Amino acid sequence: MVMIETNMGNIKVELYKDKAPISVDNFLSYVKEGYYDSTIVHRVSSYQNGQKFVIQAGGIDIDMHQKPQKPGIKNEATNGLSNLRGTLSMARTSEINSGSSHFFINLSDNKGLDHKGNEPATYGYAVFGKVVEGMDVVDKIAQVKVGTKGGYSDVPIQPVVITKMKLVAAGPKLAGPKQPEPKKVGEPETQPKPGETSPKTK
Repeated sequence: MVMIETNMGNIKVELYKDKAPISVDNFLSYVKEGYYDSTIVHRVSSYQNGQKFVIQAGGIDIDMHQKPQKPGIKNEATNGLSNLRGTLSMARTSEINSGSSHFFINLSDNKGLDHKGNEPATYGYAVFGKVVEGMDVVDKIAQVKVGTKGGYSDVPIQPVVITKMKLVAAGPKLAGPKQPEPKKVGEPETQPKPGETSPKTK
């Protein structure tokens, strides 16, 4: 799990390590390095008919400068996962294996972005995760006004800043073993009952 903290709220995403190991390892390497901290959601895009499409980020700072990226990775669009609403996918150029730091969150069921063939135009975009908390924040970001800035279109006029990304636990933390209460004067030591064991911790 990764928490995407923004100035409009937090978004928690689950990563599909089993289905997209290359994409997940690549994304996590950027997260662990703090690469996305203080960058922006630089694209909020919609279809011409007004249907919401995607929000995209990937290492562009508030002044519209792209941070240095790592080489492109293998496109895992053939993993069988579909670009449905709330999924997290690798962005890329017209080159099939050009995905690096840029990613997007689907605002609708964008099955047209799925793998359909082996040409660049039909190869598709690899899904590697899904929003599990904060889709309301994603939808709020999708409503911002956009314009053109620094050669990019669909840029939020009021910056949507990713303040921090960090790894978080997959679920609630397990409580550790209960500490024994201090023994009162004259109180006998308690012994485990037959067959009783101490709690296991992970």
